[in-house]
Parts: sequence; C-alpha cells; structure tokens
Amino acid sequence: MTDADLPEQPQRHEEVANIDIFLRIKPVPRPTNRILVDSLEGKVEFNIPRDAAAGLINNSRERYLFSFNGILTPEAKQDEVFERVARPVVTSALSGFNGTVFAYGQTGSGKTFTITGGAERYVDRGIIPRTIACIYSEVAKQADYTYQVHISYLEIYNELGYDLLDPTREVQAMEDLPQVYIQEDEDQNINFKNLSIHRAATEEEALNLLFLGDTNRTVSETPMNQASTRSHCIFTILLEARRAGSDKVRRSKLNLVDLAGSERVAKTGVDGTILKEAKYINLSLHYLEQVIVALQERNMGLSRGHVPYRNSLMTMVLRDSLGGNCKTVMVATASGEGQNMEESISTCRFAQRVAMIRNQVSVNEQVDPAAIIRRLKQEVRDLKEELRLVRGDAPERGPLTTNELDRLTKQLLAYVDEPDQTASINLGGDMMVIRA
Repeated sequence: MTDADLPEQPQRHEEVANIDIFLRIKPVPRPTNRILVDSLEGKVEFNIPRDAAAGLINNSRERYLFSFNGILTPEAKQDEVFERVARPVVTSALSGFNGTVFAYGQTGSGKTFTITGGAERYVDRGIIPRTIACIYSEVAKQADYTYQVHISYLEIYNELGYDLLDPTREVQAMEDLPQVYIQEDEDQNINFKNLSIHRAATEEEALNLLFLGDTNRTVSETPMNQASTRSHCIFTILLEARRAGSDKVRRSKLNLVDLAGSERVAKTGVDGTILKEAKYINLSLHYLEQVIVALQERNMGLSRGHVPYRNSLMTMVLRDSLGGNCKTVMVATASGEGQNMEESISTCRFAQRVAMIRNQVSVNEQVDPAAIIRRLKQEVRDLKEELRLVRGDAPERGPLTTNELDRLTKQLLAYVDEPDQTASINLGGDMMVIRA
C-alpha cells in the first residue's frame, strides 16, 4: 500500500458561534398594552407604572427593553416558527454540525406547544415533528450519501433521568423504572446508561417513537396550565452520513429540548406532589442559570475558570449545547397577560445572558476504521486472485453457467458505459472467466 492509499485525515475547522435567541409571545384573550413589540427590529419593551403606594421617593424601574435575533408575535404560526428557529439548525446537522433547540419560559407560556406541538390539528405540529419530516425529506434528495438515523428520548423528573422509550414504562411504577445515569469516559465524553437508542429507517418510525415518548411524559394539572409537563425532556436525533467510496463518516447530534416551566410557588399556591415537582424544576433551572452566568462571565474576560455543569443532570446533558461544540438556538416563551409581566421580564433577562455565550462549532467528520478494514480486506482478496492468476493455480471446474455469463456481461457493459476514467473491473483470477 502506497502513501496515496492511506486515508486522508479530515481537517477540523472551528468557528465561533453565539447562541441565537428568539422570543415567542403566547396569544391570550386579554393582552396587556404595556408590552410593545417591534418585530422588524427584534425588540420588545415592557412598561411597568410605579406603585403610588410606595410614596413620593420611588426609584423602581419603569421601562425594560430587550433585543432578540427574532420575535415571534402571537400571530406567528407553527410553520413560521420552524422555518425561522429550527430549519437552519437542522440543515447544519445534516452537514455534520451538532445542534440544539431549547425552549425556556414560565409554566403555561407555550414551550411544549412550540417544541412538540398540538395534538388536535395537523398544522399545529411543533418543531420536533417538523424536524423529523425535514430530515427524511432532505436525506432522500442526497443520492451521494447514505444516512442512518437513531433516536433517543430522555425525561428528567425530580432530578432523576428516565427513558421515555422504555417498553416496560406502561406497566411499571416510575419508582421501579431503571434510572438513566451519565458516565464520562477518559476524554470527558458523556455516555448514558439505561437510555435506549432506536434506529428509525423511515419518517413514520421516527414519529411513532415521538408519540410513544410523549405518551409516557409526566403531566399534571396546575393553576397555570391544565396539562403542565412536570419534567425536562430531551428528544435526540443521531445522524450518521457516509459518502459512497469514502472512508470518512460524519456523525452529528441534534437535541430538541422542552424545559419544564418555572413558577412562583407563593403566587400559584400549589401543594403536595405538584409543590415537590415545582421545587425540583425551579432548582434545576437555578443550576442552569448558574451555568449561563459562569459562561457569560468567562466570555466577558472575567477570571471564571469553573463552570458548574455537574450541579444537575440537566446541565450535564446540555454541556455541549452551552459553551461546547454545538449550534444552539433558544426560544424564550412569554405570556401576553399583564399579570405575568414579571415572569416575562425574568425570561427575557435570562435570554440576554444566553446570547452572550460563544460556542466553538466544527463539523464532526472522522475516518471510519471499519470502512478502512473492509477496503483493505477487499484489496487483499484482489491481490490473492491476481497472484493465483499469475501462477496458473485456478481450480478445475466445469464451463461457465448461463447465470455467470449474464453476470459477466452486465459487469462489462457497466464498465464500458462508466464515464469515470479511473473506473476498474474485477473479473477474478480465473482464466476461464477472462476468456469468456
């Protein structure tokens, strides 16, 4: 084997990418006039009048202005949300980049509707089903590549991980289900224990996995939402692309994340199990904010060496999405009602911090050792046949059959019609075959 036969190592080109942030305002029956939206400039303004009961000396802030990469008004439809928010990330994932889209906001502000969609109307499909349709549509157009799609669906409930695609989930209580754990290898790559990964050869198979996982999600009725999801859920699509005749393989990961909504327990007045769930949700979102603040300070040049990813399972799962090798987009969801303005302002503040994070992104392409081994084994077989031909060691046998003659004829015609000047044909080392 010459130097030209050695596989060329793919060059890794990194680029810096900030996290894009979008604001989606939920339509409500009685929207407040204290929220002013400039969708062309990507700006939103909150106006809170001073409380007269606070007295003459009142330094409370009255005006809050935030900028976003884009604002999705209450009139925005689901297809517009996908095209503006998710399609660029999906297209990059098909090209070998890791991608993440996650929704953040108070409970009842439309996160699950944005990510998963509504179940009643086809046009209400969310980002995940539209992403699935987009992937299989684009894969069908790329004849030069062969794609494999695998799917996993992780739920984080009360800071414990569970597999939403576990077939025993319907017949077992949650406390009896195997928990999903994170393990790190020596290169600090994250691996999941007890999280199943399923091959999805068609769009229908992928959608069935999504519907199974959504059916198994933990949902409760709260004062803010009749069907409030009480857990964080991460729908992951693993893509593997191979070009015909190449030893290189591209592997990318696309995370579509529906974070459980934050809520003010004193305001909602919940108790019992719902109160316990709310405490865990708020605690994990607090840990997420700590990670965001640490990354923001690091990007501002402050001496912040440690980023507390290990404080929670969710921040460990999102480690690559926040500050790692990933193209990430955040959708901040906010209610248009006046009574929720404080929560909406808090959500926008969080989004501004997220926008300061810089990720180092690159194409995940590498030489596949298995493909190299297969190619080298074929070369060894070819060389053995050539050596046998030179020595005249062809085994004795009868004349060629009709099927063998037809196969040889097709091989020769295909070789003659092949426009590639470097094309070759392997007829084996048998002189009987060559004379035929």
